[in-house]
Amino acid sequence: MNRRRPAALLAAAVIGSVVLVAGCSDEGKPVSFDSGASSPSSKASASQAPQKNDPASAKNGAAAQTLLPTGPKAEFTTQSTLADGTKIGVTTLQGAKSGFTGKVWVWAPKQYFEDKYKNSGFPVLIALPGGNGYPKNYWMGTDLKLQSSISEWSKTGKSLPFIVVMPVLNPDAKRYYDGSDIPGQPKMGTWMTDDVPDFVQANFRTFKSRDGWAFMGSSSGGFVGLKSVLKRPDRFKAVIASGPDIVPDSPLWAGHEAEKQANNPEKLAQDLITANGPEVALAFQVGTKESTVVPNVQKFIATYGKGPIKTRLQLIEGGTHNAHTYVKGMGEGTMEWISKQMLAPVPSS
Repeated sequence: MNRRRPAALLAAAVIGSVVLVAGCSDEGKPVSFDSGASSPSSKASASQAPQKNDPASAKNGAAAQTLLPTGPKAEFTTQSTLADGTKIGVTTLQGAKSGFTGKVWVWAPKQYFEDKYKNSGFPVLIALPGGNGYPKNYWMGTDLKLQSSISEWSKTGKSLPFIVVMPVLNPDAKRYYDGSDIPGQPKMGTWMTDDVPDFVQANFRTFKSRDGWAFMGSSSGGFVGLKSVLKRPDRFKAVIASGPDIVPDSPLWAGHEAEKQANNPEKLAQDLITANGPEVALAFQVGTKESTVVPNVQKFIATYGKGPIKTRLQLIEGGTHNAHTYVKGMGEGTMEWISKQMLAPVPSS
């Protein structure tokens, strides 16, 4: 399947990243995500949580798993402001391990700034776009309502209050790199699974455990999220893969078959089954009108959805290969299922 530039997803990117974001009066102004415990004195109190008589902490161990920001602190500017006052910020990240430099957009939910959660980590959702995914990640646009939907779902128990991280997917708009370290090319696999998480840990209260880390991606981003979780189950627990391809197909793999197979979700899934873990949660979403995608996803689930690989398929009635379709599916059960696989923030008693 050609994952270069799906028309429906491209349209969403243009609308989200240009039209609505341009109307933000605070755009370009400095924004801080500092909140709660970040001083050396507060680290001591965080390390003492959870208390033995704290039922919420005892239930999922989240407080004990909290990792306070490690630094160095990044400088963010405002990309847009949501109706609840929360902001989508943007910064430029120089990847220490990959050597790649690119934009990263971040949104933290309102709960992140509440005093009762000041000593608790928050789960992270790395959201990846389809198409070129460069120079912008279309999930940073407010028209798709990803962040505002998570905000509403978190109030009703349909979602955890995720920190949403939106890095660029590719190093240019000309070629697709399969979110991998293709020999001789920018190390986009290292960027996605090392540099981006390291950056998030430097700036936000997160979880030490992989149970606090997940991907979400549509189309080509769905492939990268799926591949990343299967390749690095030590660091990531779950993925929402919407309308994804199942196998790598960048022409840049020519002459590098062994490396290509090392980034093939089918091989990675079989290796995980053979090793009997660790357990991962793969939530697939496909619109019923995606006739070429549905059978491939169903075949993958039938073949590899066993042992440590837990799967779920959300068929979105009338849905097409479109980002709006996938947000709809997330609200119809996908987010709730993924949220149950992960650590939740724990309020102070």
